[in-house]
Amino acid sequence: MRRNLHSFPETAFLEYRTASLVAQRLTELGYSVRVGPEIMSMNDVRGLPTEEDIQAAQEDALANGADPFWLKRMPGGQTAVCGEIRRGEGPVVALRFDMDALPVQESSSEHHSPALDNFRSRHEGRMHACGHDGHTAIGLAVADKLSRPEAEWKGTLRFIFQPAEEGGRGAQPLVSSGLLDDVDSFLATHLGCQLPSGQIALTADGFLWAEKWNVTFTGKAAHAAMCPEEGRNALLAAAIAVPGLYALPRDGQSDTRINVGLLQAGRARNVIADQAYLELELRASTREGLSRLTDGATRTLQGAALTQGVEVKIDIYGTAISAQSDPEIMERLRDAILGTESAAVIQSWPIGGGDDATFMMQRVQERGGKAGYCLFGADITAPHHASLFDFDETVLHRAVSVLSKFVELPA
Repeated sequence: MRRNLHSFPETAFLEYRTASLVAQRLTELGYSVRVGPEIMSMNDVRGLPTEEDIQAAQEDALANGADPFWLKRMPGGQTAVCGEIRRGEGPVVALRFDMDALPVQESSSEHHSPALDNFRSRHEGRMHACGHDGHTAIGLAVADKLSRPEAEWKGTLRFIFQPAEEGGRGAQPLVSSGLLDDVDSFLATHLGCQLPSGQIALTADGFLWAEKWNVTFTGKAAHAAMCPEEGRNALLAAAIAVPGLYALPRDGQSDTRINVGLLQAGRARNVIADQAYLELELRASTREGLSRLTDGATRTLQGAALTQGVEVKIDIYGTAISAQSDPEIMERLRDAILGTESAAVIQSWPIGGGDDATFMMQRVQERGGKAGYCLFGADITAPHHASLFDFDETVLHRAVSVLSKFVELPA
């Protein structure tokens, strides 16, 4: 399943083939399945793909084996899937698995295992470069194992397959729908994150507060030789802004990160550029640190626009918050590891970024439940989000064993 999903990567809110396969498999296993509008509140969603992109993704999914029954139930990019099964009275346990890929061109090098073993991405410019294909496969395998009669658990078991984790946009619609409101125990997980194979971290720490921005500079076009004074150079404003953003002062009270990942500008060599577009992210280890960083970035962008007499628009595309695992979840996870695997148990390990599962953790904790986030060590061939990324597949079986045991243990 992991290799199947890896071959057909789908980006945020376009995971139609993946979601269809997940829903179909959960149904076969006897789960009650809800999808799309049944579990997503889209009022506050940012960065939703265009209708054209959504239609193209649906058509591509159909051409590659998706069930039209499920696609019809997931309009408008609403690709979340939830499978639920009940066994008498007991707590509600929820596990979250993300499904989306990245706009990364996968390597075709003979040293890259997906290329060598013929499961490289079939979609140019898209790749599972963060392990979410593995996460989805683990979720389905755990759902299979726990649906069997010999599985020892009581209560309600809820599997949440989330779209759009990349960019911090997919969890909030699920939270807003109320899907987490009755959860007693919640656990999310991630593979890799620089943690070696054979180790499992009871919690990920260092979740960064973050905002993702799309920035548009709008100027005025003019002939670059005949009348450049009539133009207003959006390209130059953007070019001034980028080093200014990287030059923002360090924060003595919070770790901070800033990255401009995309810059597009201009129309032709002899035209003063009237449009420029940036995609950037801002991260900090504290809410206050992020606030100071966003204030500085706003001033920098506005100042760069002022130098060229252009307009600037800042669109907040996605967000992420920090969260902490509850000790009760960590102890239950430790018992699950000791009961199933000869793995080294690590108390905590830095995630090195963020995950919007923190919104789910926060909601569960606000409602009186317990929540956690763990990491399964997996040797990787290149950093996350790189074109040569791949992970040690032996971790898949280890994760299935531990997560299944986690559910079976008493809360």
